[in-house]
Amino acid sequence: MTSSTIFYVLDTNVLIHDPSAIWNFDEHHLIITMTVLEELDKLKSGRGALAADARQAIRELDRILADAPPEAVESGVLINRGKNQPGLGYLSVLMTDSPHIREILPLHLNDNKILNAVAELKHSKSPGNRVVLVSKDINMRLKARACGIDAEDYHTDQLVTDINQLHKGYVEFPGSFWDGIQSVDTEQSHAGETFHRLGRDSIAFDVYPNQYFLDNAGFIGRVIEVDEHTVVLKHQDRERMLQREAWGLYPRDIYQAMALDLLLDPTVHLVNLTGAAGSGKTILALAAAIDMTLASKQFRRIIATRSTQGLDEDIGFLPGTEAEKMEPWLGAITDNLEALHLDDINSSSSIDYVLAKVPLQFKSLNFIRGRSFQHSLILIDECQNLTPHQMKTIVTRAGTGSKVICLGNLAQIDTPYLSPTSSGLTYLTERFKHFSHGGNLQLKGVPRSALAAFAEENL
Repeated sequence: MTSSTIFYVLDTNVLIHDPSAIWNFDEHHLIITMTVLEELDKLKSGRGALAADARQAIRELDRILADAPPEAVESGVLINRGKNQPGLGYLSVLMTDSPHIREILPLHLNDNKILNAVAELKHSKSPGNRVVLVSKDINMRLKARACGIDAEDYHTDQLVTDINQLHKGYVEFPGSFWDGIQSVDTEQSHAGETFHRLGRDSIAFDVYPNQYFLDNAGFIGRVIEVDEHTVVLKHQDRERMLQREAWGLYPRDIYQAMALDLLLDPTVHLVNLTGAAGSGKTILALAAAIDMTLASKQFRRIIATRSTQGLDEDIGFLPGTEAEKMEPWLGAITDNLEALHLDDINSSSSIDYVLAKVPLQFKSLNFIRGRSFQHSLILIDECQNLTPHQMKTIVTRAGTGSKVICLGNLAQIDTPYLSPTSSGLTYLTERFKHFSHGGNLQLKGVPRSALAAFAEENL
């Protein structure tokens, strides 16, 4: 162990956020305190996502420590990374109730036990080695710094440092888009669609599949192909996009029209819709989902789910079936279903007809693990509250002929261990930006009402 080795002490929330976190610290020494193991032990029981993550974290620790003698577990076990890779870094368990540990903070809180142990570890190690506490809890990091302990957030799965770096799904040009283009090859397909082939060097910004270009002169183009030499745009008709409807719903602005274009496209298998509350994410997704399931029959069913704080704990105490338990959490879906049929002569009969004809199933995230949904449209609301690990767990449930629609507002994160840059929605948007069958669209404005628009801007 060299003098440049860093001792990283992991908080429990890091292992819940990413159960495979222990493999991501390279050549450094990783330490798990006994208090963290006890907390994982308490969390491991049950059917919830939290329990599943705790169990996976325990299994990852066991892969390294299972065959090690007790003295090695205390001093450090070499992390074996596979047959063709050399061992890199060490993992050890630190006692937090040892009589040798000085009581800097009172021991009535587990966080304090961890901080006391880290403070003692820092005191006992040579000055050449840094000791760093890694925690997703901001307050835990503040307490650590107050005790003279270095503390960091877990950044391994954080792909951007500022959510303004995320692409919106479109690029707006103040004048005419064509003013900056030197040459273009335009061709028309047998279906009457117009395509523009441009040199990649004529566009001075990053370009992604299914990204839209729009200007003040009325042009709209959607990126169909992109490589290091060429960008192919599909010419879109603005008025036709604004007149396109899904289950009786028409877009209110061009941003909703672009979102609907992605939602209804059978070649786009993953759609991320972000935007402020009231921007139309849920009602657009629901209208498109019903249209593709009931009218065009592209999908056999709609699976609606969402992330919500307290779901793991509270769902078990609500009465009824899984669908009945999920209904209070998915009120946004049923509210928007009512809004779609508000102007019908008998709106309640219309809603009953849709619910009877469309296999709309409300699923808890707890019951999605291990499932595979074939020919289904999976609608995930409140994605900003999912971790990257949870997002991967859900999206990988999509089977043959399925489509995933992710909805979220990065300004409304309800979990204390996530931020806009570490949210699973941000992670998914960044990871899938080069996916030719994926699309991302940030809705603009708040068409819900003048009151909602004013509140979003001023409160």
